[in-house]
Amino acid sequence: MNINSKLGNYPGILITVSLTVALFLIGFCGWIAITSKELIKYVRQNVEVQVYMDKSLDSLAVQNLRADLVKLDIAETVKGKPAITLITKDKAAEVFFQETRENYQEVLGENPFSDAYNIKLKEENITESRLQELQERIAKIPGVSEVDYPKDFLKGIISNVNKIYKVVAIIVLIFFVATLLLINNTIKLALYSQRFIIRTMQLVGATDWFIQRPFLVTGFFQGLLAAVLSIVLIYLTQYAASAQVEGLTLLANPLLTTILFLILLVLGPVIGILSTYQSVARYNKMDLDKLY
Repeated sequence: MNINSKLGNYPGILITVSLTVALFLIGFCGWIAITSKELIKYVRQNVEVQVYMDKSLDSLAVQNLRADLVKLDIAETVKGKPAITLITKDKAAEVFFQETRENYQEVLGENPFSDAYNIKLKEENITESRLQELQERIAKIPGVSEVDYPKDFLKGIISNVNKIYKVVAIIVLIFFVATLLLINNTIKLALYSQRFIIRTMQLVGATDWFIQRPFLVTGFFQGLLAAVLSIVLIYLTQYAASAQVEGLTLLANPLLTTILFLILLVLGPVIGILSTYQSVARYNKMDLDKLY
């Protein structure tokens, strides 16, 4: 006799659909959290500090200044070299003209810009206190006239990181609790139709494990199927979002996404088994009068 015939008219599709929706919501929030983390990481990795030099420096002094910046060991390494780029005053003037279409020579008669080094910082240096410290240290290097970085922008990013993670964590927790309540109530209602079958099996001498086994096996496969379906739905959502939002693929993290899918793959069967066990055990211990 197969499991379905043992369980009689058991609404397995309803349970599977409910669990799939719940797991999808949890997984979707997890994906949003991963994407938010990668976005913040991407922004922080592309933060640059501008080091403006005295206009009186010659080419040798400019090279020596770069060597002093390299010694600080604060720059991100790109292709084996520190990410320190020289922006000449002529290049800065060209960029200024392209962005504003204003001819500074007609007003000032000379190039007002200075040579500067752009430093792409290592991620561990992107904190408010660390940036202030680096600004003071760099400013003391001979030949440096000014040190600048996007203070207000970074302050907003850094201060909001923890807020974003807390909000997402609370949402995931709410969905997780709602999932447990939803699935537990759904399985409890589904097993309500099986209460007389359970009592009949008890009357003929069936042990608790013999009664619980087919329900637990069914709960396991329902949870596993729901987990697989939720993973497919999340993958399709990611694909659709990437097609609509340009650059979203840059924020993808295959490792964390795989871990998220594995968590869902474990969570589905675990919720299915535990909720089923709790409901079956309840009817095993229930008095005959209460079954009606």
